[in-house]
Amino acid sequence: MKGRVLIGAAAATLMTLLSVAPAHAATTISQGHVDALDVDWTGTALTLDLRDGTVTPAVDRNPADVVLNAVAASKTTVPSGSAYAFLGTPGSPVWILPQSQASAIVWPGLSTEGVPSGALQGNTVNVRLVSATGPAGVSLYTTSSLGTPTVWYDSGNGLPDNRSFPVNTHAHANWAFEAAGTYTLVFEATATTAAGAAVTTGQKAYTFTVQP
Repeated sequence: MKGRVLIGAAAATLMTLLSVAPAHAATTISQGHVDALDVDWTGTALTLDLRDGTVTPAVDRNPADVVLNAVAASKTTVPSGSAYAFLGTPGSPVWILPQSQASAIVWPGLSTEGVPSGALQGNTVNVRLVSATGPAGVSLYTTSSLGTPTVWYDSGNGLPDNRSFPVNTHAHANWAFEAAGTYTLVFEATATTAAGAAVTTGQKAYTFTVQP
């Protein structure tokens, strides 16, 4: 009887450990190309995942299973000029995952290449930044050849922010973080099918770690 009690207690302890242990470790990506916002159409559903191009062949990952790491080399300073006021005070630190690929820094893009023409009304997808939590502000913006910024999303002026993208698009922007630390960005893609039905990917959480 005593042996059975000990075996039972050991089994219970094992089950407890299994119930609290994570199913698997997150994949951390610190450099290379990813389509962080990868919108696809399955024929019946709109999906949002992360296309990891740092491995061969590229794979689709659940955003919840990935950490995108802004390494120390991504640290720079806010440019002067009122057009960049959304990033903070000129000269203050900011960490940027850049619009153009840079060595040893993760390069996150956006893709609607998996959505065929004619599947959705207007051939467009709306991508919403629902929320952003972290130690400071977050923004996504593009920079023209003349250095003029166009803001896509900015947590500093209130969220959610919405932006429409044509289908069959592959684009990059600057992802800017105004302090070191851990951020959670929640995105959702929505559209209307050619038949008139509203579709959504549901909200997907992305984790970014920003190194000092």
